[in-house]
Amino acid sequence: MNNEQTQSSPPVFAEARNARQKARAAGMDPDRWYVVEYDSAVKKGQVKEVIFWNTSIALYRGADGELAAVQNRCPHRQLKLSHGMVDKCSLRCAYHGWSFNREGWLEDYSHDSFGKPLIKRQLRTYPVQVRYGLIWLFPGDPELAGEREIPAIPELDGDNPWANFVSDLTWRTHHSMVMDNICDFSHAFLHRKYKPFIDAKLTHHEADDNRVYLTYDAYMAGGRISGIFVDRNRVNTRSIELCYEYPYQWTNTGDSIKNWSFMLPIDERNTRVFFLFYFDALKIPLIAMKTPKWLTQLVLNIAKPLVFKPILEEDGVALEAELLGYEACWDAPPIELNPVVPMFQRLTARKWEEHLARKEAARVACAD
Repeated sequence: MNNEQTQSSPPVFAEARNARQKARAAGMDPDRWYVVEYDSAVKKGQVKEVIFWNTSIALYRGADGELAAVQNRCPHRQLKLSHGMVDKCSLRCAYHGWSFNREGWLEDYSHDSFGKPLIKRQLRTYPVQVRYGLIWLFPGDPELAGEREIPAIPELDGDNPWANFVSDLTWRTHHSMVMDNICDFSHAFLHRKYKPFIDAKLTHHEADDNRVYLTYDAYMAGGRISGIFVDRNRVNTRSIELCYEYPYQWTNTGDSIKNWSFMLPIDERNTRVFFLFYFDALKIPLIAMKTPKWLTQLVLNIAKPLVFKPILEEDGVALEAELLGYEACWDAPPIELNPVVPMFQRLTARKWEEHLARKEAARVACAD
């Protein structure tokens, strides 16, 4: 029997034979900024574990309020430092109390009567930034952190940002499936209860080395609740722009309703996604005027658990089932009616391939 007849699990990236298989085996390029947590979720003196593609990182906030991220492993007995505690502006291991500073150097080993530890290498550290109320981490080459940019969202900068909210979910699914889902508007049946979009028709699509851009004609926000608050006289809700701008995704409805989606690939089977929605204004029934920002924000805060979260949870049910289906039937012939889906998959696979090539080139250079 050949390998094709006997292989029971999906192929690894190097053995994948088509765009779907390659996308499903791909990681995400670490040389980008990724959202890992809410800024408000890490208090002074608190440490949390975040995971990027099987790499565990200890994220903590010192007593001075500054964030730091270090390799989540004490080199002594290999315990995760996230099990420990923040001591002033350093991170102390839970086992023997060894303390590491923000630069990853051992600065206190407490029981020096046994001799000085033979630790001559610092823990790996990771650049961290805060923007839009979110903590961004750069898991790749830190020398590239200054060259790569966090997405600019001018509507949320300045003194008068749009009303907005973030909703996050962690799904047992591969990140490439998430991207296929949030850009493919042919699955309106899944959302027949809430109707975020109806009768979507792909009107344009194009791709380059870094992104896939597309537009749909669709009736947006057609649900019983969401439709009440959309000002259709002022906002064009009959079409939408979407873009997979690797590794992020954004949408734009009538230059008034916008969204960014930021994926955190935890591993091959788990992905956390942060959905950042922001609105110019909404319509309040029986009120003709454009709503002030404070009122728009109040409505969004109410709508988040009642409308937006349930819609995203419907996607999660489908995506988790899709992962199980793919793992069982990974060698089934790909069937895609929407021409943009293979484009998403090719972009995901190409960016991962480029990362692997850079990694191999660096390895060879070090060996020489």
